Amino acid sequence: MPIERIGVTQRWCDAAIFNGVVFLAGHVAEKTEGRPLAEQTVEVLALLDETLEAAGSDKTRILSVQIFLTDISKIAEMNAVWDAWVAPGTAPARATVEAKLATAGHDIEITAVAAKQASA
Repeated sequence: MPIERIGVTQRWCDAAIFNGVVFLAGHVAEKTEGRPLAEQTVEVLALLDETLEAAGSDKTRILSVQIFLTDISKIAEMNAVWDAWVAPGTAPARATVEAKLATAGHDIEITAVAAKQASA
């Protein structure tokens, strides 16, 4: 069974798909880097939506998610955006941890695993 990759660069891809499972790379803010955490979270979730769509999936099919915050004391700020984004009854398994991210100005990074939509 072939592996499909989306958004391939030399160092990573935005998503890899194998056997109906979508593995998303860590997504970080591009336009709101250095802005408040809530703004970065809105952008990162929108980027996840875009990548999931390109992979033939959507947020209701996310199986698990890992959220990395540079300051865990701001989790309520992130959760307010997250809770508005997650479709009712589809919350994935989730882990949220404090971590030093690779680029200053990025306060959140999210990676996920999702199921691809069934073929028609």
